[in-house]
Amino acid sequence: MLSAALSGACASSGAVPKPFPTPGGASAPAPPHAANPEHPANPEHPANPEHPANPEHPANPARAFDGYQLAGTALALRGAPYRNGGSDPQGFDCSGFTQYVFARYGVALPREVREQFGVGKKINIEDVAPGDILFFTTTAPGPSHVAIALGGDQFVHAPSSTGVVRVEHLSSSYWSPRYLGARRVTPP
Repeated sequence: MLSAALSGACASSGAVPKPFPTPGGASAPAPPHAANPEHPANPEHPANPEHPANPEHPANPARAFDGYQLAGTALALRGAPYRNGGSDPQGFDCSGFTQYVFARYGVALPREVREQFGVGKKINIEDVAPGDILFFTTTAPGPSHVAIALGGDQFVHAPSSTGVVRVEHLSSSYWSPRYLGARRVTPP
C-alpha cells in the first residue's frame, strides 16, 4: 500500500455532483469540442480539431486559455473511469486527469502530484478561479491528490473510491480539512 501512497493515489468523499457554476447562475454549455458531455470524447476522432484529444499534440500552445473553457473540458470527461496510472479517457488517475486536460490547452504539466504542486503561481483560496488546480493531502503528508477548480465551491477530479471523474465541493467535511493549496498555471 506504500506504493499507492507514494504514487499520488486519489481519494473521494461520495458527494453528489451539481451543475457547473457560471456567473449569473446558469449552467455552462458543453465546450465546443465535446459533442456529448455524458460520454468522453473519442481520442481517435475529436469533434473539434482545434482541441485534439491527444495531449502529445496540443492545439496552439502559445494561446492563452479561458479558465471556464478549461473547466468545461474537464467537465466533459465526467464519468471517465478511474485507472491507477491512467492518463486518457479510457481511465484517469488524479494527476493523469489534470495533465491530460491542461495538455489540450498547450500546457505540459508534470506527471506526479508532488511535481504538479511546484508548477504555476501559488494563489490564496479566496482567489481560486475556474481552471486553477487544487491540491490535497490524502494518502500521505504533503500533496497527494490534485483537482481542477470549477468556480465557487466546486472542483472536478479523478477520485479512486467511486471509480469515475466527478464534481465535488471544497467545503465538504472530507475535502476541506485536506486542502493544501492552489496553483494558477498559464501557457508558456
